[in-house]
Amino acid sequence: MTTTQQQDAPIPAPVHDVVHDLVGVGIGPFNLALAALLDGVPEADRPRALFLDAKPAFSWHPGLLLEGTVLQVPFLADLVTMADPTSRWSYLNYLREHDRMFPFFFSERFHIPRREYDHYCRWVTENLPSCRFDARVTELAWDESADTFLLTCRSSDGTVSSVRARQVVLGVGTAPVVPEPLRPYTGTPSDTAPRVLHSADYRAHRDRLAALDDVTVIGAGQSGAEVVLDLLRRQNGDGAGGPYVRWLARTPAFAPMEYSKLGLEHFTPDYIRYFRALPEARRERLVREQWQLYKGVSAETLGEIHDELYERTIGGTEPRAALHPGVAVEAVERSSPDPAYVLTCRHTEQDTRFTVRTSAIVSATGYAAARPDFLDGLAKLVEWDEHGRYRIDGAYRVALDRRVTGTLYVQNAELHTHGVGAPDLTLGAWRAATILNAVAGRTVLKVPDRAAWTTFGAPAPEGGTG
Repeated sequence: MTTTQQQDAPIPAPVHDVVHDLVGVGIGPFNLALAALLDGVPEADRPRALFLDAKPAFSWHPGLLLEGTVLQVPFLADLVTMADPTSRWSYLNYLREHDRMFPFFFSERFHIPRREYDHYCRWVTENLPSCRFDARVTELAWDESADTFLLTCRSSDGTVSSVRARQVVLGVGTAPVVPEPLRPYTGTPSDTAPRVLHSADYRAHRDRLAALDDVTVIGAGQSGAEVVLDLLRRQNGDGAGGPYVRWLARTPAFAPMEYSKLGLEHFTPDYIRYFRALPEARRERLVREQWQLYKGVSAETLGEIHDELYERTIGGTEPRAALHPGVAVEAVERSSPDPAYVLTCRHTEQDTRFTVRTSAIVSATGYAAARPDFLDGLAKLVEWDEHGRYRIDGAYRVALDRRVTGTLYVQNAELHTHGVGAPDLTLGAWRAATILNAVAGRTVLKVPDRAAWTTFGAPAPEGGTG
């Protein structure tokens, strides 16, 4: 039997003699920003880099690429502009290459369509030779004898290959989070008609959900608001058709994202330095308290929801919708024989319990960093904190065992060490430039020492040393 298993197993391709200076795992916007900035380095000085992704092509939150949705950050927060506005991979150059500069100018947009941002990123990947798709990394190990990282990859046809690198940057993104009471009922990848799903899969099932009589959306962030708005618009003009839409959220209000000019200075290198210097317990508390900085809803989307509900009340009719903030879902049961679910809820401020019955549930409960399986072989050489998270320095390097002479970086896994800017596109190019400089061992791209008017923390003593 051992012989048969060996014959059936894919035969790994030989490890190439080429050792890359950097290999990126995952090609989302953040690692793509690094790849794009690297491409601008003169070829003679450019680190040898390769970026790998399991998907067949670039895609960015495809389940939420709904018509009319826009980025929550200005178009200048593209892959490169905040670090290198001269790069050919800027959004403005994308517009020029696609003959859209004049239409964009006349549209007077500052926040661009989400679908176009996805297309812009895809255009970059299709023109960067360092990006390789259909290459799932299955193992990342440290080869002490060769003094390099060894990455094992598998393509969709079963081909196995290996890549060596001196430095690795993890940009595998975050995974959808589903509350524990909902997990027994969520659809599997092979389920073509789930009744309980994460908002990441909403677009593929929106028509079917719109045909049901009652849909409950859980979560008060931008994704939840966009799903609620889309379902409301699926109702007939008089509100008679389409599903009854229920919106539940733990937050005390359906609140707008903080978008004041000084408030946005939390998304600067200045705030990162301040946040990193705080004790861990205070950082943990701040991340929870600052939810409105990165988990709120755009004021425009909240206004559109209000307008839809206003339309439903013309002539004295009642809207077929209900909005309930300050509510925790504590239990879910499947109603039999009807294909429905009963949610046991608790109003957190009144400490009052109630139940709702619904035909389907969309869990718009966000995303969280997760340790990828391919890291298991390296896990014993990584220094984890008491919560099982990476220990990360100011240049986004992961603390490793002293036997590892290579460097491991992470992107968008540092909320606990760098603050609320970790998942935000605003800092993507700046963080990529910071990593690029660390990889090169010199200043390739100048990053600002100060970017905020706000002084985070106590002012320096007057008169120098005091």
